[in-house]
Amino acid sequence: MRIALAGAGAFGIKHLDGLRRIGGVEVSAVVSRRLDQARDVAARYGAHLATTELDEALARDDVDAVILCTPTQMHAAQAIATMRAGKHVQVEIPLADSWADALAVRDVQRETGLVCMVGHTRRFNPSHQWIHQRVVAGELRVQQMDVQTYFFRRTNTNALGQPRSWTDNLLWHHAAHTIDLFSYQCGEPIVRANALQGPVHPVLGIPMDMSIQLLSQSGAICTLSLSFNNDGPLGTFFRYICDNGTFIARYDDLVSGRDEPIDVSGVAVSMDGIELQDREFIAAIQEGREPNAAIDQVLECYQVLGQLDAQLSHH
Repeated sequence: MRIALAGAGAFGIKHLDGLRRIGGVEVSAVVSRRLDQARDVAARYGAHLATTELDEALARDDVDAVILCTPTQMHAAQAIATMRAGKHVQVEIPLADSWADALAVRDVQRETGLVCMVGHTRRFNPSHQWIHQRVVAGELRVQQMDVQTYFFRRTNTNALGQPRSWTDNLLWHHAAHTIDLFSYQCGEPIVRANALQGPVHPVLGIPMDMSIQLLSQSGAICTLSLSFNNDGPLGTFFRYICDNGTFIARYDDLVSGRDEPIDVSGVAVSMDGIELQDREFIAAIQEGREPNAAIDQVLECYQVLGQLDAQLSHH
C-alpha cells in the first residue's frame, strides 16, 4: 500500500509514525505548504517525492491512497480532488467546515466507490473501544456523557506550540470528536442539539468558549464544554455514566468512577489510536469494504454541527 501524506505538521507526523508500524506500507510522497519541511519529512520517512502541490502527488502511479492532515478549510476540496484522481482518502477530522461541503464529499464517494474515511480517532482509542465493545455486547448502556475539551490557545499555535497558518475551530473540529463519539457509543441518532458560545476573540475571530448539549433517540444526554482559554490540564476528558458503572477516559487511560485503573492494553494490537485508525483504513482498501468511520457513518455528526452552527450564527 503506497500512501501520500499531505500536511506534515504535528498530526501528519503522528500518522507517519503509525504507518511505520504497519507491514506492507510505503510512504511514497509527502506534501507540505513549505518545501523545506516536505523534504525534511520525506527524507526521514523514506518517501520518493517531496512537494508543495497535492496535484503532483495525485498524478503519480505509485500513490494508492492519500491521508490529508491539512488545514480544516482545505479538507473537503482536497478529499474530492483525491477521489476524482482515483485514490482512496483518509481525511483528518473534521471532514468539512460546512454541512454542504460534507454532503459534496459524500456524493463524490458514492459516485467513485472509493474508500473515504474520516479521522474520528475516538472510535479507535482503546479506552473508548473498551466501552464500545461492552455496549455492543449488551453489558453497558450509556446514560450520560460529560466531556471537557480544554486547550490554552490565545495565540494561533498548533499542538507543538508552533505558529499556525490557519485558525482552529472549537465547533467544527473539536466538538466533532465528541458529537460523533456520543452517537457511536449510544448506537443511535442524536435528536436534539443546543449550543452556546462565549465572546469572539478580537484577533483570532473565533469564540474561545463553548457549551453543547445533545440528546439521543432513547434519552441519553451529553454535555460538552470546550475552551481555548483553559490554562490547566489540557486535552479531552470523558466521563461515561452508564447503567452498569461509571468510567472516565483520559486519552488512553481508563478508570472506573472510583478511580480504579482498567487495563485496556489487550483491546487492540496497539495503544496508539492514530495507528489503529490507519490500520483500519489500509485493511478496508485491501478487503474492499467500508471502514469504521467511513463518510456515511460519520455524516450525522456533520449534520448536527451544521445545525449548531446555524443556531449560533442566528443568535
